[in-house]
Amino acid sequence: MLHISDTVCSCSAVEQLPTITVHPPKSLIALPFDESITLTCEAKGNPKPVFRWTKNGQDFYPHLENKLIKFENSGSFVIPNNKGLAKYQGKYRCYASNKLGTAVSEETDFTVPTPPKFPKERIEPVVVKEGDSVILECNPPKGTPPVQLYWMTMGLQHIEQDERVSMGLNGNLYFSNTLVKDSRSDYCCFASFSAIRTIVQKTAMAIAVTPLTLPCVASGLERKPNLLVPSGDQSQINLVTGEELELECISEGFPTPKIEWTKLGEKLPKRSNIKNYGKLLTISKVTEEDSGKYMCKAKNSVGETVHYFHVEVEEPPRWIEEPVRTQVVTIGSDVHIKCHAAGKPPPAITWLRDGKPLHGEWTPTQSSDLVLYFHPPVYQHSLSNDTGVYQCEASNTHGTVLATANVMVMNHPPLILTRDYLEYATVRGKSVTMDCRVFGSPPATVHWRREDPEGSVEEERFSIHENGSLQIHTAEVEDMGKYMCYATNSQGTASISHLSMTEPTRIVVPPQDMEVRRGSTAELECQADMDQSLREDLEILWRKDGIDIYSNFTDDSGYVPDPPVRLFLSDLRDRSVRLHWVPTKDHNSPVKEHIIEYEENHWDPGKWKPLLRVSGNQNSAPLSLYGHINYQFRVTAVNAIGAGRPSKPSERYKTPPAAPDRNPENIKIEGHVPHQMHITWKPLLPIEHNGPGLEYKLSYRQLGVEDTWTEHTMERHLFVVKDTPTFVPYEIKIQARNHLGWAPEPRVVTGYSGEDLPLAAPEDVSVVVLNSTLLRVSWSPIPQAQLRGHLGGYSVHWWRTRSLLTSKEVPAEKQFLTLTGNRSHTMVPGLKPFSEYRLTVNVFNRRGNGPSSSPLTFTTPQGVPERPPILRATNPQGDSITLVWAPPLEANGILTGYRLQYQLINETMEVDEAHTVNISGPDTTQLVLPNLKLHSQYQFYLSACTVVGCGPAVSEEEGTVRDGIWRISEAVNTSQSFHVIEGLEPETVYTVRLLASRWPDNSSLFEEVFTTRGKGMAGVSESISSRGWFVGMMCAVALLTLAVLIACFVTRNKGGKYAVKEKEDVRMDLEAHCVQEETSGEYSDSDEKPLKRSKRLLEGDVSGDDTSVDSSVDYEDEDSEFNEDGSFIGEYAGHKRKLSAEVNGHTTMTA
Repeated sequence: MLHISDTVCSCSAVEQLPTITVHPPKSLIALPFDESITLTCEAKGNPKPVFRWTKNGQDFYPHLENKLIKFENSGSFVIPNNKGLAKYQGKYRCYASNKLGTAVSEETDFTVPTPPKFPKERIEPVVVKEGDSVILECNPPKGTPPVQLYWMTMGLQHIEQDERVSMGLNGNLYFSNTLVKDSRSDYCCFASFSAIRTIVQKTAMAIAVTPLTLPCVASGLERKPNLLVPSGDQSQINLVTGEELELECISEGFPTPKIEWTKLGEKLPKRSNIKNYGKLLTISKVTEEDSGKYMCKAKNSVGETVHYFHVEVEEPPRWIEEPVRTQVVTIGSDVHIKCHAAGKPPPAITWLRDGKPLHGEWTPTQSSDLVLYFHPPVYQHSLSNDTGVYQCEASNTHGTVLATANVMVMNHPPLILTRDYLEYATVRGKSVTMDCRVFGSPPATVHWRREDPEGSVEEERFSIHENGSLQIHTAEVEDMGKYMCYATNSQGTASISHLSMTEPTRIVVPPQDMEVRRGSTAELECQADMDQSLREDLEILWRKDGIDIYSNFTDDSGYVPDPPVRLFLSDLRDRSVRLHWVPTKDHNSPVKEHIIEYEENHWDPGKWKPLLRVSGNQNSAPLSLYGHINYQFRVTAVNAIGAGRPSKPSERYKTPPAAPDRNPENIKIEGHVPHQMHITWKPLLPIEHNGPGLEYKLSYRQLGVEDTWTEHTMERHLFVVKDTPTFVPYEIKIQARNHLGWAPEPRVVTGYSGEDLPLAAPEDVSVVVLNSTLLRVSWSPIPQAQLRGHLGGYSVHWWRTRSLLTSKEVPAEKQFLTLTGNRSHTMVPGLKPFSEYRLTVNVFNRRGNGPSSSPLTFTTPQGVPERPPILRATNPQGDSITLVWAPPLEANGILTGYRLQYQLINETMEVDEAHTVNISGPDTTQLVLPNLKLHSQYQFYLSACTVVGCGPAVSEEEGTVRDGIWRISEAVNTSQSFHVIEGLEPETVYTVRLLASRWPDNSSLFEEVFTTRGKGMAGVSESISSRGWFVGMMCAVALLTLAVLIACFVTRNKGGKYAVKEKEDVRMDLEAHCVQEETSGEYSDSDEKPLKRSKRLLEGDVSGDDTSVDSSVDYEDEDSEFNEDGSFIGEYAGHKRKLSAEVNGHTTMTA
């Protein structure tokens, strides 16, 4: 095994060129309310840099100025804002020097503005004739930008401006022509300097307009346009990329001229905007494509005039290729410093070394190439005195950029970076490589020698690589010992390494083939023999079919790593540090990653938070930090088992305070109520404050209307703007600051003020009825001005007013459909056929619903009827079945009749060809179907129909009876309690029915199947049948049943009413009697049972199953009655069914 430990190199002795780390700002303006002004300049280097300043090109010594505040080991100084501040105005540059060279900062322009004032003067009144043009000059004083100009009266009323009267960019007030109403003596120009919170006023001016007589007005008042601004026929405008282009044309004339803008040869850019009543053309954030020739035309009914603007968009210098910031080279090598800049006009390149211009053989030449690639200086065979800081400065009329290249020419004796006495171990017969990493200037020569015992490394088994490493290809026991690496240039040093040899590891007991029973345990043994020095590092790997199944076989496997130790910090900077640690035991599971956490003792003391995750093979990491935080750090190692315990905390490191790095995010602008705008944002985290005194500056202005920002400073993260117009766009920006300064310039977001309910209803509402249940509705969208908020969508409401079948009004049950977004049509489903509806549409925003459109009335056409609620097959005969049904609950139109289909079902449940019967009578509810097959099962399907078609069908299954001869007895008197049937054949199956003679559908009151006895039992049968008690009992039961039913029938015909439950109880009693008689055992053999179908129907009747005709129907006694033919009278309505009192007709076939 090979053991290697890298050495941590202390860089305290390594010399470094100075580098400016914090430049002073390019521009500084001393504002009256600033307590002080700071010129910053920080640098790094070794030795520590010494700072000096120049002011206006002359040496300036801050340490000699008693009023200034200086800092130790820093080039920054503070100028207090008190008397005598003006003497410090000028252009400053900072220099940081050590013995290796000098770094130069960018130039800072420090301005101390004087308070702006209008001169005190007496201005004579301007006397003009009516119709003449007038210019009132403002000539605002110079001051700290930005400046806003406006014209008001002495009573602080704004001068009304329009196409005739307007203010120019220079602040002058222009009258294209005057009217008598313009006469007044209090025209005042005001200048507002928001940065210094100052407003100054110019002396009031007067205009006296002399009215013209009527003849003069008619004759000489009209005149063609003449431009007041700009003068001449054309102008040249130069500006920088990203700036705003402003072109202004103000004309005089009568009638008042109108201004038109064009760009010759192409359209105006989309970013263009015409302001100030057409007199000002602006283009924001101009690019090179905006260059060209623009024309303004002023015209009226008398004539026109034009002016041309030649616009040239230029750009300040920018780097195409900057010099490499740091180059460390050895003596004798060549150095190339590239400096490639672009700009418009092309920038001039100036080279400096240590802040001074380069001269002589190093002076670079400028290429004539338009790309402006400057041939860099090339130092042939560099010397140590070439070390220095080289600056490349690119300048044109729009600015200057400065790039720095640090060239460090090293002259260093050989430095062996590999740690001394590094031990190597290998297995006999294997290869081993011993390192010797060397740094030197000029490059050093490396060679090896064997010291103990002495020997040569010149054999074939030894080779020295270019990086200085010595490799032994096949190690032997005699190779053990000490080896020395020599590195030589001007002087040498040595690094001693020790090589030890171990015996190879062998498997002495390999696993054996095994056969085991499934589900049992199998143990495979593997014993190894190794060198005792490698015992702790033994690792046994198992594989199954070439795939690892067990990867670690050491005594301490399965544990998390031990915590790292020896945490320390290096490269301490204002906003970063490097954390180092030393890994410990990983318990034979390699460390996958290190988790670095931090704790600070101000905002959340005692709570550790994750900061960074790095790879497991790292033992140091750079950490980015926030300002004004007292940090300490700890490290946790993680392997495949899990995370170990954290290390002990590092020493604390407190970063200096600084301005905030960023501004708040997630700005939300909401209008919860009209005339208000709620602005909220996500505040900075406490750790992001970077210093004390954090607060926010909220700025807002109405988009496209206001030029000046309204500003509020606060510590909270909520603000309500009141008295806003309803739903108008605003620009909002929020900037953070603390006692150290402002965060970067914030981005501008757009939001809207409070919403109100929409004012208008959708117009042009129309419908197209697509079918009996579907409708297409469309409308015209609401204009944005009447929406008064963010469009939420549209709502469609509809309700049914009446049925066209009955012409009866129905209760209004409103339904609605909500559509989000900008929609102008939709589909309305689920309508009822043959009905009248009304429909409205309304728009809604976040505030609520707007007014509904006028109700639109429409009707739906007829549709197909619903399924008939019930179909019963009754009174089956040998070749016919009677069908009874109820009309559908919803006809969905005018019924034209019914469609009946039926199919024959054979014994294998297969169906025959379907037969169709069209029933034309819409009021028909009963049909006798003839010409059916004997003893056959049929499936019936019944649909109701309108002119549109037939609806879904209801089905029923029934069969015809076998072909038998029915014998009818004489009429039985209701007073009789029994009846004797004679002349029956022995061992024959009979069916007996008890019928009511006047019931219309001949349905049976009682039905039973029995088998007569054989001849051997004739005596017994004859004995039983001759016994009067038995015959009497049977007849009594039959007559009693007949009497009860006749009584009920008579009562019903007289208008009486009886409950369904009472009728069901009577039927249940009758069936109970039948069952009792069937099981008495005296009339037939005990093993003779009714046929299966009779039994199923009987059980269905008793249980009240829906498949039973008798007990599955509800009756509406008040309205339901039967005609003599058995058909229904009355209307089927609701969930109740109107059927006959009894619809049975199930016939048991005899054998």
